[in-house]
Order: sequence, then structure tokens, then C-alpha cells
Amino acid sequence: MTSRAPAPGGGLAVPPAGPQAMPPGAPPGRSTAWAEGVERLRAAATTEPGRLRIIGAALAALVLLFGAVAVGEISGRSAAADDVVGRSQPLSADAASIYRSLADADTASSSGFLLGATDEREVRQRYEKDIANASRLLVSAAANTGGSDDARAQITLLSEQLPRYTGLVEQARAANRQGLPLGGAYLRYANEQMTTQLLPAAERLYEAETGRLYRDYDDARSWPLASLAAGLVALGALAWAQRRDYRRTNRVFNHGLLAATAASVVVLLWLAVGHTVARSSLSEARAQGQESLKVLNDARIASLQARAGENLTLIARGAVLAEDKKSDKYDVDFTTNMKALDAGLATALRLADDEAGRAPVTRAADGVKQWKQRHTAAREADLKGDYEAALPQVVGDKDHKDSSGAAFDVVDASLEQAVAHEQQEFTGAARDGLGALGGLLTGTAVLVVVGAAAALLGIGRRLSEYR
Repeated sequence: MTSRAPAPGGGLAVPPAGPQAMPPGAPPGRSTAWAEGVERLRAAATTEPGRLRIIGAALAALVLLFGAVAVGEISGRSAAADDVVGRSQPLSADAASIYRSLADADTASSSGFLLGATDEREVRQRYEKDIANASRLLVSAAANTGGSDDARAQITLLSEQLPRYTGLVEQARAANRQGLPLGGAYLRYANEQMTTQLLPAAERLYEAETGRLYRDYDDARSWPLASLAAGLVALGALAWAQRRDYRRTNRVFNHGLLAATAASVVVLLWLAVGHTVARSSLSEARAQGQESLKVLNDARIASLQARAGENLTLIARGAVLAEDKKSDKYDVDFTTNMKALDAGLATALRLADDEAGRAPVTRAADGVKQWKQRHTAAREADLKGDYEAALPQVVGDKDHKDSSGAAFDVVDASLEQAVAHEQQEFTGAARDGLGALGGLLTGTAVLVVVGAAAALLGIGRRLSEYR
């Protein structure tokens, strides 16, 4: 034995402070919780029961992960499809109605001016109805347009300029009733404000709302790729676990793992089929509904602006020239809008997918042919200086027969019917798309919980054999 040297003054010498000798194999420092967990897993993996516990936990986690990703993607696409049906398309339709109401109000105001003292009550009521409808829809759009800065800016502009327009129309009407030529000037100023400020703002609002509708379409139709990938990974893991179980036990089926696989397959197929049906219905709603609606709305607005130009040609009597300084501005506007109307009707006829959709478009096209013929006759009389002969050919007699105005009424009524039909087509197809996703959210959540529990039970049954 080794004895300690006596310290000065008696007693034993104390060893100097320093690192104590560690037992062989001891870790150099205290291990972390993560390191301890990894060590336990490593130790568990060396035994079959430990490996089974790890496999069971991994399978349950993968199935639940598949469910969580699927629920998240389904929720987003269902919300987008619901927005298409209940928010963005109605807002787009309202914006189109604002646009149409303003154009129709401008047409009605010029028609009333031409009628003069015989300003028919029906024409006046049409103008007032258009202004009231545009005002009401602007209030609704302001409350529901959401976070679109562009849409809000156009709504503000329209709300500010509309009272100024109606004020000019009232001044024109009052002057015209008194037989003052100043009335025509006021009406031209009103039309200029409509065509340079109100209608462009309404068109931009329509484009902004339609752009949001198309974004909702794209969100609702996008494939849930992450969900499909997670489902395939979960199924692959379940297949591997069952193959491993078969090779080690020669048992063909593990009921728990089989149930988990069945639940995952049902969710994956439901997700794929449901989204395929929803995507198809939404594509139909866009191609055969919304696209037709856009074309028809544009055609209807072109017809209204053409009619306003026709009326103003008579009202201005050559006082306003086109850019070439030779032609009548309003007659040039009429020709331009009629070309747009012809092109729109041709496109609408091509997009119509049934007889109910084609018939009103065909009637509108026939009405346009009559309109052009009657306009040509009225224009010839006006160019000869025979205003009294031209006027009834534009506004018609007491019954509005055999006039360009009567032909315009046929065109407008036919386009209104076509728009109503395509709106119905859109709504039906879009609701079918939304319905295809119905129940998928709840069904997925329930099935993945069942699948995860079944996977744990299946592995638990194997573990019980080791007790």
C-alpha cells in the first residue's frame, strides 16, 4: 500500500484538485435528452419488439401526415370552389351589370332626348332604373370587393362621377323641354363623361373582379400533388410492413395493417376521383359558362354603345367630328361598336353548347342585320338634310315598328335571354364542382384516424406474441 506523506503540522496531505479519473467506457460529459433518445431507439432496434414499436409509430405517423396534408389541400380547394360559386362570380356578374346599366342609361338618355316633349314614360323609367341599379350594385361591390385596391379605386371613381353624369343629363333634359339648343351640348358632355370616365372605370372593375374569379378557378382546380404524394408514401410503407410481416411469420394477412391500407386507399381514390370530377365541372363552368358570359356581356355593351352613338348622330347633327376631321364622330363610334357586336355574336354562337344557348344569339344576329339596314336608310335621309324623315326611322312611330330602335330592342332582349341562360349553365356546373368535394374533408379526417389506429393495433397484435 502507498501511504500519504505527512503534511506540515501533522495530518495527511490532500491530493491536488484536478479532473477525477473516469471509469473505463464512461461518456466524457453528460448526455443530452436527444442523445439519450437516439440511444434508446438504437437499443430498441436491436430487438424485434423494439423494431415493431418503431414500425408501428412510423406507420401511424405517415398515415396521419397523409391525412393532415390532404385535409389542408382539400380545405383550400373547397374554399376556392365555394368562392367561385358564392363570391367571385357573383361579384364579376355584378360588375358586368354595373357596366351594362351605365351603358343602357346613356342609351336611354339619348333616346329620351330624341323623343323630346313626347319623352315617353317607359324610356324615362328605364333610365332611372339603370341609374338606381348601378348605384345599388356599387354600394354592394364596395361592401364585398375584399382586398382589391384596383376594384376599390374604380368603385370610388364611379361613385364620384355618376352624380355628375346624372346632373348633366337632367340639365340637357330641362333645356330640351324648353326648346333650347343648349340641351344637345349638355347631353354630348354627359356622353363624353360616360364614354371617357364611367364606362372605362366600369370595364376596369369588371376586369378586376373577373381576374379574381379566374384566380379562384385556378386555386380550386389545381391538383393536390402533396396529398397524392403523401398518400403513395403511406401506402408504400404499409405494403412494406405487411411484406415484412409475411416473410417473418408466414401469415398472409395482418388485419390491422390491412384495414389501415384499405382506409388509405379509399382516401387516396376519393381524393383523386373527387378532385377530377370537381376539376372537370369547374372547367366546364369556365369554358361553357363564364367565357360565354364574358363574350355576351361585351356584345351587349357594344350594342348599347352603338345605339347611343346612333342617337347622338342625330342629336349632334355633325357638330362633333372624328379624328380625321371629316367624319361624324358618333357615326364612326356606331360603326366601330357594330363591328365589335358582330364579332361577339360570332364567338358567342361558337361557344354555345346547346340549342337553348344558340337560339337567342341567332335571333340577336338577325336583329343586327335589320338594325344595319334601317340605320343605313335613316343615315341616308339625315345626310340629305331631311332630319324629319330620319328621326322616325331611328326612334320609330308610336308603336316603334320598322325603326332601328325596334331592331335594337330585339337585339338587346335576345342578348339578355342568352346571358340568363349562360348564367344558369355556369351556376349548375360550378355547383357540381363544389359538390364533388363535399364530404371529402370530413371523410378524409375520419378515415386517416381509423387507418392510423388500425396500423397501431396491427403492430400491437404482433407485439403481444412476445409477452
